[in-house]
Amino acid sequence: MTIFKALQWASSFLREHGRDKNAGEILLMNQLKINRSRLFAELRTELSGEDWEQFRLDVQEHAAGKPVQYITGYEEFFGRKFSVNPNVLIPRPETEELVMAVLNKVDRHFAASQPELLAADVGTGSGAIAVTLKLERPRLHVCGTDISAGAIEIAKKNAGRLGAAVRFLQGDLLQPLLETGHKFHVVVSNPPYIPRGEKEQLSDVVKGHEPSSALFGGEDGLDFYRRFMEKLPDVLEDRAIVAFEIGAGQGEAVSGMMKVQFPEGLTEVLHDMNGKDRIVVTSL
Repeated sequence: MTIFKALQWASSFLREHGRDKNAGEILLMNQLKINRSRLFAELRTELSGEDWEQFRLDVQEHAAGKPVQYITGYEEFFGRKFSVNPNVLIPRPETEELVMAVLNKVDRHFAASQPELLAADVGTGSGAIAVTLKLERPRLHVCGTDISAGAIEIAKKNAGRLGAAVRFLQGDLLQPLLETGHKFHVVVSNPPYIPRGEKEQLSDVVKGHEPSSALFGGEDGLDFYRRFMEKLPDVLEDRAIVAFEIGAGQGEAVSGMMKVQFPEGLTEVLHDMNGKDRIVVTSL
């Protein structure tokens, strides 16, 4: 079995099962530990029996619904590889836009001479947001929180492998921040925001494998934002930034909550690359 024939088989098999035919390339690159250019440079190379068997099993597993990222064990975020497993949500490109918006706000909102800024990523999951903030802006002192012990474990693994000095705290929403006794200059979160009634509309790859606790935010998807409002003032410095990822169509509701809670702040709704509501950011 050559690489070319293996990819042909995978493309046809995945298409028959309603999956992205290009997933075969990702799975074979992962199995052979090579990049895409080398994969296509070696199309006539014979696969070992072991590599072919594992690749075949991986393709069948994805066809059955398991996300490619949970098979390979990683997803790329901001140009870095983050380990993922079923304990954590797979990082999305939209969340990269959230991070970019926060970085831009930090640069504009705080003087370069201000050496210590405390930042928190609430519901850190794989640690993608927290680790990226620290690596992109080293002056930030970053902590990540999550209610899931499994998520904290994978986040610590990612921070250690990528060389990011991030502190991780287990607990529900803002409670771990309250317990530190510190006030924070930056609070960012990508909380669960999918309305429960939309579950059946999701791909089986998502609803059947990614953690429900990281996806669904109650009947209207807004439960976690409401809970944030209760304690946010208690964890923020007088001059601060709060940024949330939101679902499409939730901009008015979430920005309205922030305007009620922080009438003196500047609250904006930012759109993603597809022109949909994606970020609510408030500057105090």
